[in-house]
Amino acid sequence: MKVCVPSAKNGGLEDNVGQHFGMVPTYTVLDTETNDVQIVENTSQHNGGVGLPPELLSEAGVHVMLCGGLGTKAVNMFSEFGIEVFVGAQGTVETAISDWKEGNLASPNSENVCQGHDHDHDHQH
Repeated sequence: MKVCVPSAKNGGLEDNVGQHFGMVPTYTVLDTETNDVQIVENTSQHNGGVGLPPELLSEAGVHVMLCGGLGTKAVNMFSEFGIEVFVGAQGTVETAISDWKEGNLASPNSENVCQGHDHDHDHQH
């Protein structure tokens, strides 16, 4: 199973979780069966490229996305690509994956996803 975490900088297990999944420079993908780590550059339209992050990560074979938070539209897009989302990830990528393995991250619901653009937190969308 491939688990993805948006990375704040160059990616890897020691990098910090990027708190805006669409705008991060890289995604770190861990294959939980082989422990292989893959760094996927964010070439989506959010960073001047083409396509959306769910498409990009689907092409990389991702099954699960762990992130700090995201909006309902993004949750639905990941679902369309068959990628399961968990929110509440923080700290390093490795910490986020450990938290997910221990069942400490939540599935998105009406109480923990961004509902619109009138919120006040430190990311842009």
